[in-house]
Amino acid sequence: MKKWSAPATVLLSLYIPPGRPIPDVLNLLRQEYSIAQNIKLKRTRDAVTSAIQSAIDRLTQIPKVPDNGLVIFCGENFETEESKCFVFSPPEKVTVFFYRTDKYFHVEFLEDMIEENDVFGLIIVERDYATIGILKGTRIEVLDEFEGFVPGKHMMGGQSQRRIDRIIEEMYANFLKEVGEKANSYLLPYLESGKLKGILLGGPGYAKKDFYDGDYLDYRLKKLVLLPLIDIPDQGDAGLKELVMKAQDILKNQKYVQVQNLLEELKYHIAKDDGLVVYGIEEIRKALHMGAVDSLVIYDEPNSELEKLSQEAENYGTKVYVVGDELPDAEWVKKTFGGAIGKLRYRIY
Repeated sequence: MKKWSAPATVLLSLYIPPGRPIPDVLNLLRQEYSIAQNIKLKRTRDAVTSAIQSAIDRLTQIPKVPDNGLVIFCGENFETEESKCFVFSPPEKVTVFFYRTDKYFHVEFLEDMIEENDVFGLIIVERDYATIGILKGTRIEVLDEFEGFVPGKHMMGGQSQRRIDRIIEEMYANFLKEVGEKANSYLLPYLESGKLKGILLGGPGYAKKDFYDGDYLDYRLKKLVLLPLIDIPDQGDAGLKELVMKAQDILKNQKYVQVQNLLEELKYHIAKDDGLVVYGIEEIRKALHMGAVDSLVIYDEPNSELEKLSQEAENYGTKVYVVGDELPDAEWVKKTFGGAIGKLRYRIY
C-alpha cells in the first residue's frame, strides 16, 4: 500500500474506531461524494468519486464496526489503471477517526501497530479508581478507566463499627479483584504473543502495594511488574504519561522516554541560545554533511521531504526518532520547526 501513489489527491484512506456508527460514516462519505462532483479535471473527479463510491458500497454491507475498528483503502493506480479497495479490521484497535483523499495511502497508523514489538503494561490503581493502558513505541494508549464504590471509614463504634469496616474492606478487595481481572484480560494477549516486556504499577496511596501484594494479577503478569512501585497522583491519560516519565530510569532504552528526554534537552538549548540546535530541512542537511548532527526528531509524514531526510540522516549514523501525533510535542515539532529539529554535537556557526 505504501508504494501506491497518484499525481492527484485521489487515494482514499479511512480509519474508523470501534463504536463509531456506520450510518454516520456513510453520511460523511456521501457528503464528500457530492463535493467531489465539483472537481474540474474529469480524470481526477472520476477517480475520487469512484474511490468514495467503492468505500460506500463496502460499508453498506457491514452492520457494525468490529472490536478493533475498520480500515479502508480505495483508489486507482494511475500507471496500471487498476482500481482496488481494501477493507479490513487491523490487529490492534484503531484509536482515531481519520478520512482523507491524498496522493498516497495513509498507512502510518498501521505502521505503528507492526513496527514496535515491545509493549509495556501500565496500571494505576487507588482505593476506588483505576486506569489500565499500554506503552508501545511513542504511543501511550488508555485501554480502560473505571471507578468503583468503596466508602470511607465510618465512626459508629462498637459491633456496628467492626461490621461496617469488614463490609468496606470486602468492597475494597472486590474492587482490586476487578482491576486484576481487567488487567489480565487486556495484558495476557500481549504476554502470550511475546510482546509484553514489563508492567509499570503506580497510584497515589497504599492501594498499589495492596494490589501488588495480593493475588489479583495473573502470576505470569505479576512476575513482570517492574519495581519500585511508583507514586502517581493522577489517573487517565495524564496519569499514564506521568507514570512512564517517572519510570524513565527503568525504561531508559524505551523510545517514548528517549524522545521526551531529547525534546526537553532541545528546549534547554533553545532557551540558552547556545547554537546546539538545528532545524529546517536544508540547514539540517548541511549539518549532516558536516557530521555535526547527533540526533534528530522528525515528524512522521510519508512520501515527503521529511521521510527522505530521515533516511539520509540514518545513513550518516545520526540517531533518528520519527514521531506522530501520539506524542504530546509532535505538533510543536511540526508547526514550529517544519517537522524536523536536531541536536548538534558541536556549534557549526
